[in-house]
Amino acid sequence: MKRAASLLLKAAAVLSLGAGTLCAQADECRGRILNPVTDVCWSCLFPVKIAGGVPVSSSGSLPDPQVHVPPVCVCGKGSNLRAGITMSFWEPVRTVEIVRHPGCLPTMGGISLGNLGIRASAHSKAHAKTDDGSLRRHTAFWQVHWMNTPWLFVLEALLDQSCLEQMPWDLAYLSELDPLWDDTLASFLLAPEAALFANPAAQGACAADCIAASTGLPTNSLYWCSGCQGSVFPLTGWTASAVSYPSAWTLLSHRFAMKLAREGLLWSAHGSNGLCGSYFEPILRKDVWRTEIVYPTRGDKSGNCCQPLGRTTAVSGAGRSFTPGGEDGAVLLWRRRDCCVTTSVGGLAGQTSAASARMARRAAEAARQSESSDSPLY
Repeated sequence: MKRAASLLLKAAAVLSLGAGTLCAQADECRGRILNPVTDVCWSCLFPVKIAGGVPVSSSGSLPDPQVHVPPVCVCGKGSNLRAGITMSFWEPVRTVEIVRHPGCLPTMGGISLGNLGIRASAHSKAHAKTDDGSLRRHTAFWQVHWMNTPWLFVLEALLDQSCLEQMPWDLAYLSELDPLWDDTLASFLLAPEAALFANPAAQGACAADCIAASTGLPTNSLYWCSGCQGSVFPLTGWTASAVSYPSAWTLLSHRFAMKLAREGLLWSAHGSNGLCGSYFEPILRKDVWRTEIVYPTRGDKSGNCCQPLGRTTAVSGAGRSFTPGGEDGAVLLWRRRDCCVTTSVGGLAGQTSAASARMARRAAEAARQSESSDSPLY
């Protein structure tokens, strides 16, 4: 009798262990499909300005960077020469997934691509020890997925589509396929200057950037800093394991954006250089980018759902992660867009005033709708 009871207990223990393993496997990849109407904080689009800085919308919840844009502009050459007025706004362009397990796509409903048939590092902690065996540091590794999500163009939600990035939704980049993402030494091929900032003085300067980003906008000259999140370099998925999940998500979003900018896969679109199209900028100007956490939770209802690069996540990131499955996150990147709303040179005099009035009317209507609810389009 005792032997039978012992066997039953052992069988129950094995079944419990197996059930726990299955649950752990089921929880490895969780998620939901993002809805651009309800999951995007559309107040981040503001302010909208025309003619070099004339506001035609609400001011928005964040300060606007000082970008030189003339009131009128000219694009093209020869017979294709076109003139117009300038327009400035903020455009959601990329969604960055930061995940624990290779191939997991949380913003696509939690589906998994499996192991992709290659060696890909999983979310892990490395316990580096000194010679005497004492613990020196804890590190964690994350995979990143880069998605083209030009929601303004997809939803046809803004005035002139020629000012928007016109590309379809696309899963554009997987860090699992990039041999540089988990190799700190090889990443120096993209950022050799990282060796200059691997010292206490350079890292200490990031404290000033943290204060600047948390009270206003980040300091562009400290481009190796991601404010309160730490250092942008090296351009890999390795981070300190003691940071909060929202802090790790925003840091790795900044790193991956810098990495793709170095590779010529992410272009800027602000200032006079961006009036006629986006351009290559290997060192990202930090104050013309904004971040919004869109997974695992939506933006808050206060309207302050977007943050500058490097701003502390102690307040905005509170309650944004949960377990199990709360380690995976997704960040929407907003880019400052300055463009030239053009018309033919011959018809400029007769159409500029009508275009200005139309843009002002539509922007004002969008601002009223945003201000009439407790949360932007939620």
